[in-house]
Amino acid sequence: QVQLVESGGGLVQAGGSLRLSCAASGRIISINRMGWYRQPPGKQRDLVAAITSGGSTNYADSVKGRFTISRDNAKNTVYLQMNSLKPEDTAVYYCNAAGVLNTSLRLRDYWGQGTQVTVSS
Repeated sequence: QVQLVESGGGLVQAGGSLRLSCAASGRIISINRMGWYRQPPGKQRDLVAAITSGGSTNYADSVKGRFTISRDNAKNTVYLQMNSLKPEDTAVYYCNAAGVLNTSLRLRDYWGQGTQVTVSS
């Protein structure tokens, strides 16, 4: 069993910063890619940023230059530093771990429970 536990969401004024963390725990051998998705009210869930075990990153165009994703492979933890936040960044942010190889030698994807980020104008 693998679990993802997110933290760091909250309420912030426009222009402010937040840092999200997501720690994966359980019978993990390796994780290929970790990332963050977000889902605004009434809209679909979209990729915000992702990072591979080798450190390659990709970002949604809307967050480039403002958000930074990083990862601690030894701790199976991914971070999302969000700066210059805008009201349109308001959403539930979900952590994703893709290509998780567990001790049963199975590959699976996992999702966190989501954390609310609200940016006031």
